Amino acid sequence: MNDRIETFGGLRDGPGWLTAMLRGAARKCPKCGRGKLFAGYVKTAQACGDCGLDFSGHRADDAPPYMTIFIVGHLSIPLAVAVKQLFDPPLWTQFAFWLPVIILSTWALLPATKGAMVGLQWANGMHGFAGPDADPSADA
Repeated sequence: MNDRIETFGGLRDGPGWLTAMLRGAARKCPKCGRGKLFAGYVKTAQACGDCGLDFSGHRADDAPPYMTIFIVGHLSIPLAVAVKQLFDPPLWTQFAFWLPVIILSTWALLPATKGAMVGLQWANGMHGFAGPDADPSADA
């Protein structure tokens, strides 16, 4: 089932971009789905311990925090407004409830969004995943 897939970095073997993103979101190697993607909370490992894919060249930069804030904000703010409209709790209760919910959901979602971004970059042959024949100055 591993067909040759055309990416920005050329042709490669492996799963498509959706599978790679889902594997990355699960904190697994986007290529094999077995090895660990992270060596820490959001620090990527040097390489996959299972298939040997080198993770050192990825450049997720600010995209994972941006996507995390986007998702958490678009879920929590409408819910907070709905709770205010329906039940009208005191302001201190709103802060006591929503502040930890927002912080904890952001903390939990950040590794998944970074993993998905690394998976997407690998699937499309971007940045450090472009392959040995890629021009390194093209990423600058």
